Amino acid sequence: MTTFAVRPGSARRLAGTGTLLRFALRRDRLMMPVWIAVNALMVLSMPNTLEGLYGTPAERADLVRQMGTNSSLRAMVGPVFDDSLGALTAWRVGVYAGALAAVMSLLIVVRHTRDEEESGRQELVASGMVGRRASLTAALLAAAVANGVLALLLTAGLAGQGTTGALALGLGIAGVGMLFATTAAIVAQLTESARLARGLTAAVLGAAFVLRAAGDSAKDDGSSVLTWVSPLGWLENLRPYADERWWVLALLAGAVLLQGAVAYGLTGRRDLGMSFLPTRPGPASGRLGSAGALAWRLQRGSVLGWSVGFLLAGVVYGGMTEGAADLVGDNDNARRIFERMGGRSGLTDTFLASMTGMLGLVAALYIVASVLRLHGEETSGRAEPVLANAVGRLRWAAGHLVIAFGGSALIMLLAGLGLAAGYGKETGPILGACLVQLPAIWVIGGVAVLLHGVLPRAAAAAWGVAGAVLLIGWVGPALDVPQAVLDLSPFGHLPKLPGGSMEWGPVVVLTGLAVVLVAAGLAGLRRRDLTT
Repeated sequence: MTTFAVRPGSARRLAGTGTLLRFALRRDRLMMPVWIAVNALMVLSMPNTLEGLYGTPAERADLVRQMGTNSSLRAMVGPVFDDSLGALTAWRVGVYAGALAAVMSLLIVVRHTRDEEESGRQELVASGMVGRRASLTAALLAAAVANGVLALLLTAGLAGQGTTGALALGLGIAGVGMLFATTAAIVAQLTESARLARGLTAAVLGAAFVLRAAGDSAKDDGSSVLTWVSPLGWLENLRPYADERWWVLALLAGAVLLQGAVAYGLTGRRDLGMSFLPTRPGPASGRLGSAGALAWRLQRGSVLGWSVGFLLAGVVYGGMTEGAADLVGDNDNARRIFERMGGRSGLTDTFLASMTGMLGLVAALYIVASVLRLHGEETSGRAEPVLANAVGRLRWAAGHLVIAFGGSALIMLLAGLGLAAGYGKETGPILGACLVQLPAIWVIGGVAVLLHGVLPRAAAAAWGVAGAVLLIGWVGPALDVPQAVLDLSPFGHLPKLPGGSMEWGPVVVLTGLAVVLVAAGLAGLRRRDLTT
């Protein structure tokens, strides 16, 4: 029976929060620093990159003028409000840093709330001297710690460009992260599934990005109603390094407090393990008569979401191809960066090659998430009833792996169709450029399979591998890092299409490496005990 010390009612409901917070920070001691480091490095590397691209005030002023007339690029990165290096840094990476902080925060909150309830650990914890709202409070505090550290790093790292602007940008990005942390806290009360909670919160983030993009493409000063509807639009309208609007931080703080109050109200009105939107019971036979069908039922929502997202991203990037070529113009430094990302060819082909490469890097995140669904099914105990029947481990794993590896091919195909539709020509070469990314994507997926099969306790390290590859591919060319560092990523060995020559050797080698990694992982899974 649950017992509590004699203390005021509000304090009793928060009993044990400190212990749960320390436990959450211990569990996230690897994941949290990786997310913070990737985000901070992306932002802090940008001033030097921009200084190399636009070294004179005249070049930066010309960039600002061009952005005022380039609606497609505004949709991608937002409007620019000043020509200082600090303002250009906030313009170039501010929205993306805010989105990364949001993803980090929603993962932290869902992991320490709905994930704990779904696995049954929360029921065990609640049997002790733990308050009803302690778990939610600890999760939000863990997200606050992560966002606070990120804000401190950004403020300190950008202080050389101006302390006031650095503080505004750091607080703005952290504020967006906390806003989506409280959004995730609400969604975690509404759904019974941690997977669905992450997916729905990510969908809200995607909608926020689309609304901001639509508003910024319409107006060049961030004043569109659609921009103001999106929290990412609030971040850009904070205007770091450009006559800061400090009252926007109050808007973010108010939204965080309001959503936090709603989450606390909901958690006090439901039973442990229950939700306000219970999962509809599904059939026990028929369409779910096989392990593969069950895997598809569990992952179809994720596949659909990623497919729609990649198709829309392809359309957006394809539509801005000509605008990007006009913006780069005769800037040799910008051209050199695109060439390191996309190979030496015409500027349009180089831009398309770099965009397909970026989509491939993001698709690596999909395949890691899909493969690690195996790990989630195993650690939650749901795999045991399936394997207790006439279903072998390899057959069970194959259902999820077909969706992971086949799904990555599907989303890259849709990205190619979107790029071709947005660009309006060269459908065949663009599709080939997208599909040639698959061997590198599959290598990352193979690493995730290997870790799950051989070292299940370290399976989450696959996220670190994917994050490192993303960081190398995204930031490495801009920082002019040595080619040897770029070659650490499997994407660095792929032919640069369209525009470059097709080289089958690296494609075959990477595909073979992916096969070996998957085979080794499945062999390990077959021999080891299940993890619960």
